[in-house]
Amino acid sequence: MFAQLLGQIARSLDELQIPYMVIGGQAVLVYGEPRLTRDIDITIGVGPERLADLLNVARSAGWGLLVDKPEEFVERTLVLPLLDSESGIRIDLIFSYSPYERQALARVHRVMIGNVSVSFAAVEDVIIHKMVAGRPRDLEDARGILMKNHELDRGYIHRWLADFDQSLGKNCVQSFNELTDSSR
Repeated sequence: MFAQLLGQIARSLDELQIPYMVIGGQAVLVYGEPRLTRDIDITIGVGPERLADLLNVARSAGWGLLVDKPEEFVERTLVLPLLDSESGIRIDLIFSYSPYERQALARVHRVMIGNVSVSFAAVEDVIIHKMVAGRPRDLEDARGILMKNHELDRGYIHRWLADFDQSLGKNCVQSFNELTDSSR
């Protein structure tokens, strides 16, 4: 079910020429340890000005809206929550075009899912997302990715985590270093 839905999403976004990257649990499945995930999280490289296009895609694909007033919700949260009624899988389209996301979207890794090429966040960007989120499940995901992927651009990871530490008042660099040490 996930593979078919990922392919459908990829084809739709490619047709609209909307840059995107699969993040979250689906990306962890590509780079880390297998785990149960019930949704698909996708960062899209456009702002809410493209909401109408995405709502049209959702309607034609048969995806239901999980909010009553999508324009207001997207304006407030920058997330368009959808539900594939056939499979019951939730799809979160996350609007973003920050400097970090622009760079991450330029670094996507294309993975063949069935006969469709799907854009996944690069392994380093999945780690960055997980470290910034910082929940126990996210840190376990990052640990599993680190254990399976030894050829990483650690400078890139450190640079962006330091930026998030400064802007969000977090300790992502320290947590990443501790996680790296415990994953060896």
